Amino acid sequence: MQQLSLLEYTPKVYTFTKSNGMKTLSLKLDDHTFEEAESITAQLNIARNRYINEAVDLYNRYHQRKLLKHRLAKESALTRKESMNILREFEKLADED
Repeated sequence: MQQLSLLEYTPKVYTFTKSNGMKTLSLKLDDHTFEEAESITAQLNIARNRYINEAVDLYNRYHQRKLLKHRLAKESALTRKESMNILREFEKLADED
């Protein structure tokens, strides 16, 4: 049976601990995603934790905007229908005069 080195055997898992308002998180990443993140953090000379925090923050803001867009489109459709009803009423009043 072939022995694996410690680095080959160790799963690529990030573990964060709570300090200064931070939460603990265990994160499993695909090998490609992990290697890419490692390469980028090395090139940018930033901590892995900081990089992941910024990535999650960016993704959260993206989805908040996407949800807002959906909610505004839905509300706009409801408002448009009501506005058309009011416009018809005003046109009826104008035609009567």
